[in-house]
Amino acid sequence: MNNILEMRGIKKTFPGVKALDNVNLVVRSGEIHAVVGENGAGKSTLMKVLSGVYPYGTYSGEIVYQTQERQFKDIADSEKVGIIIIHQELALVPLLSIAENIFLGNEQARHGVIDWAASFRKTQELLEKVGLKESPNTLITDLGVGKQQLIEIAKALSKEVKLLILDEPTASLNESDSGALLELLLELKAQGISSILISHKLNEISKVADSITILRDGATVDRLDCKQELISEDRIIQNMVGREMADRYPRRTPAIGETIFEVKDWRVHHPLHADREVIKGLDFHVRKGEIVGIAGLMGAGRTELAMSIFGRSYGQRISGRVYLRGTEIDVGTIEKAIANGIAYVTEDRKGYGLLLEEDIKKNISLANLAAVSKALVIDEGREFTVAADYKRKLNIRCSTVFQKVLNLSGGNQQKVVLSKWLFSNPDVLILDEPTRGIDVGAKYEIYTIISQLAGEGKCIIMISSEMPELLGMCDRTYVMNEGRFVGEFLAAEATQEKIMRAIVKNGDN
Repeated sequence: MNNILEMRGIKKTFPGVKALDNVNLVVRSGEIHAVVGENGAGKSTLMKVLSGVYPYGTYSGEIVYQTQERQFKDIADSEKVGIIIIHQELALVPLLSIAENIFLGNEQARHGVIDWAASFRKTQELLEKVGLKESPNTLITDLGVGKQQLIEIAKALSKEVKLLILDEPTASLNESDSGALLELLLELKAQGISSILISHKLNEISKVADSITILRDGATVDRLDCKQELISEDRIIQNMVGREMADRYPRRTPAIGETIFEVKDWRVHHPLHADREVIKGLDFHVRKGEIVGIAGLMGAGRTELAMSIFGRSYGQRISGRVYLRGTEIDVGTIEKAIANGIAYVTEDRKGYGLLLEEDIKKNISLANLAAVSKALVIDEGREFTVAADYKRKLNIRCSTVFQKVLNLSGGNQQKVVLSKWLFSNPDVLILDEPTRGIDVGAKYEIYTIISQLAGEGKCIIMISSEMPELLGMCDRTYVMNEGRFVGEFLAAEATQEKIMRAIVKNGDN
């Protein structure tokens, strides 16, 4: 089998950081090649070099594509020869239609006038190829994230893609949408299209990858041929983190006490459609030192529940009662929720959790400015001391707490978000997808922090789409479907099968 791509001795540095150090990558024609590594290992940087985001001259080394050495000056240059990259943050315009998005910048025009008939016809053909039945006129904002990913692939097909690069394509997808995307990659492979798949989900890589390149600290540490031998996840993990990880989750002996946090008859209506009830009379509780999971498929209402409790930051016509240590508390605003000991770590750390252009120090103090202020003036010395303390306690890997959060890896950004809320000294910590888009090594560190917090007597509510994560971490798990709890399992009795059965059994209620 011929090679469609060879990257040889790629080196890339940023001020004070060697991001890529003599990296080699070989992709064969018509294969799915996985690139794995911890956050900060250099995966995305390598793909930006390949696609021209970092143009020729800003790195050293060679790129040989379709037997010719290439020197791409920008993305348009690489797209001309069929290299298309789909980033983790999708680049679609929400208020434009599918057809407008697919041909944006690549308009179907005759004599300078857009040919809408041709645009719609070709869009329909592309949608059929990726298995979508939507109309080309459908607005992107009306589609779920899974379908938006497929639109991105349709857009790539419109540009006659030969090498498709997907950066964490399933990070925000549920299991069924992830499965549909992986099946599409296999179909594209059958049509001769090569793919580079960057993913932290090793079970997905095992399902579709023909070969794997593993990066660690900006260098290539191994290349595995999945057709020649059976590759275990443990071997991949060991190469990624440079050590064996016998346990994916830290061992802990729960010390669970009395009920601290309780919610009764909680009801929430959709923020735009007042007649639509999203959360339908939920009751639940969390005890001291307990990690309580909330399982469910995408759209079950888990994030809506969390956000509505946290200062009514989601929904309207909210009713119900919230109790802390047996006393009813007011969570009517975010300020009141924080003052009453509730913290919420959002699933969207870049959109809602962090000020990316600000430094670590300012982000950590953000939820508790009173604690670093005197007479309404921030004490920068105190702010620095607090940030340095959390840098040490949570092992935030950075050169200094004055470093911009934008330049941290996903795992370290998540530690900054956790630090921000821990500094507010909450009794109840709601974690919404706390390890989304984070590699296995960083995940273990986050799990360890969560376990320590539970050991200190905090009440932890953990929302996750990864069932092994809930099973590995939680003392008790509620199962949610269509705005209701449809099951509850203690750690000793919970299994993936039981959770899925509870969801499916109650899916039509």
